[in-house]
Amino acid sequence: MPRNNRKLVPESRQMLDQMKYEIAAEFGIQVGGYTGKDLDAEFGDELGSMSGNHTYSGWGHLTSRENGSIGGEMTKRLVRSAELHAAGLRL
Repeated sequence: MPRNNRKLVPESRQMLDQMKYEIAAEFGIQVGGYTGKDLDAEFGDELGSMSGNHTYSGWGHLTSRENGSIGGEMTKRLVRSAELHAAGLRL
């Protein structure tokens, strides 16, 4: 069965990408291809700089477990946001 990764709201891509990098930073996972500009991670200063002596060119060096934990956290936050929105509450 083919996967459908088409975004229902294409304008959300930048927000989802930013969320992905923020969660990776919160988990202490080094990911390349991001300058860190506009990174709004609560614990970012405790994790240190995302750029170091290592060169990472994307997500390919991460394990399935690391990628899955990031995706799972994204899903958890999006569902929570939708539930709060449906209940008439704000984050």
